[in-house]
Amino acid sequence: MKIASIDIGTNAIKSKVFETTPTSIDFLEGIRSPIRLGSEVFNSGSLSNDKLDELTKTLKKYQKNFSLNKIKMYEIVATSAFRDTQNSEKARRYVENKIEHPIRIISGLEEAKLIRLHPKAQSGSNKVYVDVGGGSTELYIHQNGEHIIQSFQLGAVRGMLGKEDPEEWKRLEMWLKKQSKVSNLVGLGGSIRSFLNMHSSKKMSNLDFIQKSSDLSSQSLDDKISNYKLANDRADVIDHALKIYLKIIAGLGIKIIKATKWGVSDSIAVKTFHELYSKKISIYKNSVSYTHLTLPTICSV
Repeated sequence: MKIASIDIGTNAIKSKVFETTPTSIDFLEGIRSPIRLGSEVFNSGSLSNDKLDELTKTLKKYQKNFSLNKIKMYEIVATSAFRDTQNSEKARRYVENKIEHPIRIISGLEEAKLIRLHPKAQSGSNKVYVDVGGGSTELYIHQNGEHIIQSFQLGAVRGMLGKEDPEEWKRLEMWLKKQSKVSNLVGLGGSIRSFLNMHSSKKMSNLDFIQKSSDLSSQSLDDKISNYKLANDRADVIDHALKIYLKIIAGLGIKIIKATKWGVSDSIAVKTFHELYSKKISIYKNSVSYTHLTLPTICSV
């Protein structure tokens, strides 16, 4: 049975489709649409009907794809832009009524907690997962059997528009000081994947990361696009995303930086998968509880 998920992010909208069985879930395809909701939210404080209509058109396109693939079970979540817009509830209802499907606005802490569903998030130790999005940054550490999570109103689009609160940077700095040092950082999100890919690296030392970030920031937008084949909506925010990573690297004493293709949409799909095949919410007459499940392969979008 196929299931899907949609992540209404601050910088882009992402949809992913998975094939499932009672014991496995595998990524099939993904779509990314660069609809930057954060530009309106952080500049004017709210989402206009024109922008919501653009979002609705994109969501209907995804729904059409779901229908063609006979996908009936999918969840739509919205993150920082919808959390922060002054007309959050009105905007949500406006879009929901047009697409005839619920949209769940998740908090920053819930977004951080979802990272635990990454296949390796709770294995091993001495690592932090960091998701730098357009409007917020989430951190997840699994340590001594505990889930350490936090969310900050710091993001790549927010930073590009000069809308970050200095007090939030101080809050991040204070939180980092309270944590134990970790040597490995695993980054989520397109900016850190793009940064490592442009240097043909699967992992990078902290010193290389710092130097290469500095080199990149000295280049013009046109040079970033020309030299590294970056999309415009990535090239204009990547320095601001890397600035957040650099703060975390310094604060936690990070030595090695890696990236994962995992994201909110993957975690939501895993959550849907467990609901579908669990004993509590089952579409089968004789439901069975499965305790050993294969989590999704890391998707290629």
